[in-house]
Amino acid sequence: MIIRQIFISSGHNYFGHHGRAPDDFPLVEVQQIECVAGRGIRGDRFFDYKDDYKGQITFFSAEVFEALARHFGLTNKSPGALRRNVIVSGVDLNDLIGEEFSIHGVKLRGTAHCRPCYWLDQALVPGTEEFLKGNGGLRAQILSDGPLGVGEAQLVLAAPRLIET
Repeated sequence: MIIRQIFISSGHNYFGHHGRAPDDFPLVEVQQIECVAGRGIRGDRFFDYKDDYKGQITFFSAEVFEALARHFGLTNKSPGALRRNVIVSGVDLNDLIGEEFSIHGVKLRGTAHCRPCYWLDQALVPGTEEFLKGNGGLRAQILSDGPLGVGEAQLVLAAPRLIET
């Protein structure tokens, strides 16, 4: 897999803003982040959000973003507009739901699909929420400390899966 881009933000623009206007916390693209077990990404809005939070780090597929951009003819939007932390290619993120895995030695647990919300229609283009159903990304918990950086990355599943025949 390849980590293509990494984003953090110091505050929430959409999360928790139902019924009111979004905030305007800038999204910052960085080359590397510091993952802290059980706490999140140092410097990100969900750092120390709450105990056992399922979205300490979020992932999104570059291939899904490219399909979205083609579908809607988007040429001036970044995957960062989705407000996910780590943009990756070469992996089906839905396969990691319920799995423990590591990237660059950082241990993670895929906890849930990162369900798209109605704010995405405002952040990108009307129809984004519907287009991304089932492909909104991956929420994960951070199980060990360490850095994640842009570039080639080895994804290692913690335990091999049993395949029934």
